[in-house]
Amino acid sequence: MTLKLGVPSKGRLMDKTFDWFAEHGVQIARTGSDREYSGRVEGVEGIELVLLSAGEIPRELSAGRIHLGVTGSDLVQERIADWENRVQALEPMGFGYADLIIAVPRCWADVDTLDDLDAAAAAFRAAHGHRLRIATKYHRLVREFLREAGVADYQLVDSQGATEGTVKNLTAEAIADITSTGETLRANHLKILSDGLIHRSQATLFKSRSAPCDDACRASFRALSDRLGLGS
Repeated sequence: MTLKLGVPSKGRLMDKTFDWFAEHGVQIARTGSDREYSGRVEGVEGIELVLLSAGEIPRELSAGRIHLGVTGSDLVQERIADWENRVQALEPMGFGYADLIIAVPRCWADVDTLDDLDAAAAAFRAAHGHRLRIATKYHRLVREFLREAGVADYQLVDSQGATEGTVKNLTAEAIADITSTGETLRANHLKILSDGLIHRSQATLFKSRSAPCDDACRASFRALSDRLGLGS
């Protein structure tokens, strides 16, 4: 049985993943054209490269169809219920940094904290007859964060596109989204709550806790762990 390693199939995340492994003496490369999702791994025997979108990797890890996968920690925690029992975070990789935050319109001068947001949500519902809308792709993480903070009287609305534009387009009153520089938030006249950091994400090497692995597979994993300096 070969050890299956899932990595992002395109873009900067793929390039940086290839570079990270190369720095540790493991060469990863695509084979064929950019339209072909195939590749090879050199430096450790018995590893099969699986090229996937970053969003697919958490699903495949959780299902046990790949043994290892590189993706953002935000995607794993959002898409895998009870994620710590389904996968193991082996190594943060030092790239792909982004913060999942809550942001509100900059003109909300009296709203700077989650307590302020809770008060604003209650006032909004009293004034408008429906709950304040927060646009996001990250329903699980946002809901858990707001519950722990005691924020009520809001509803999450799904946004799979330009989340920062939903306030301007009047489809939401606030947003919860990933940001790296904050430039898009500022361009859309939004500000991050002072205590509104939900999760600080980066690309991470994860290991499935359910993928079947025989002696040959385990030997490949030990050899890869030694090469990457993962310890036991």
